[in-house]
Amino acid sequence: MRVLIAWCLSILAAPLWADTVWLNNGDRLSGEIILLDGGKLALKTRYAGQVLIDWKDIDTLSSDKPLLVRRSGFDNERSERLAAAGAGMVRVQGEREYTLPLAQIKRLVPPRPLLEDRLWEGNLDAKLDMKRNENDVDEWKLKGNTRVEHGRWRHLLSGELEREIKNDRKVEDNWELEYDLDRFLTEHWFWRAGVQQGEDEFEIVDRQRIVGTGPGYRFWDDELGRFDLIGQFNRVRLESDVADLAFNTTSLELDYKRLLWGTRLEFYANAQLQIPHIEEIDYVLDSEFGLRYRLNQWRGCCCCMSSISWRPRVRGFLTDIT
Repeated sequence: MRVLIAWCLSILAAPLWADTVWLNNGDRLSGEIILLDGGKLALKTRYAGQVLIDWKDIDTLSSDKPLLVRRSGFDNERSERLAAAGAGMVRVQGEREYTLPLAQIKRLVPPRPLLEDRLWEGNLDAKLDMKRNENDVDEWKLKGNTRVEHGRWRHLLSGELEREIKNDRKVEDNWELEYDLDRFLTEHWFWRAGVQQGEDEFEIVDRQRIVGTGPGYRFWDDELGRFDLIGQFNRVRLESDVADLAFNTTSLELDYKRLLWGTRLEFYANAQLQIPHIEEIDYVLDSEFGLRYRLNQWRGCCCCMSSISWRPRVRGFLTDIT
């Protein structure tokens, strides 16, 4: 019975580990191809988890599952399977069959439902702080972000929700939601349009809306990290019980992430500097940076990423209001 069960499990698991990679030094690795992007091939193995292989170190490879093959630009061609060929070559089998140099392949990704070529990643952070002494304090906070990239388009959605109750009285209640849409003009240059809205029950300005657009430049975005720099022209509207204020701003935003220590430890930094076009406010700075330890990871697949993170957060503004 044990032999029969083991044989059945091996039959069921076989399709998950049907990909093979041959290296230039003669080594051979078996596993499941997760993604090729940024010159790195992510291969999930039984014996070492997910490993990253430099694309230039691969001699040839094979895969029995469908993959989207991108050579240049943003167009993909679907292959039903890849077969090993000569040194530095691979045999693509699909609607048509041909041999392709590995150096011409820029991305490999398994097709997904709806948007076949999408890449999806995100983070979710949760905080719960309960104190019971001379003051009873219950504080909780949720913060998350996700991004989906397909073809020339990239969607970014982020949100934050915070609430604090002290001695049965609410002292903090705010939320913020932001959506950005990027259209890539080249491999690096893109144009962004976004909208942001937030509310805070206990601040002088209880509601703010920001609509902006402008160019951005992607220095890199691969399995090891990303670095984006975006400049925007924005229209800001602040609302309060006293008065409303609308004005224009120019902003510069930075988005940086880098994996360290065997891809488990992540350093990240996000910052946005806004220069309002009014005399009352000199600048507005919103930034955060920190380290995140990734308990599990995903990129380009439909599952979750849990993390333990530490980050200081800086928010500041300088005014000339007297």
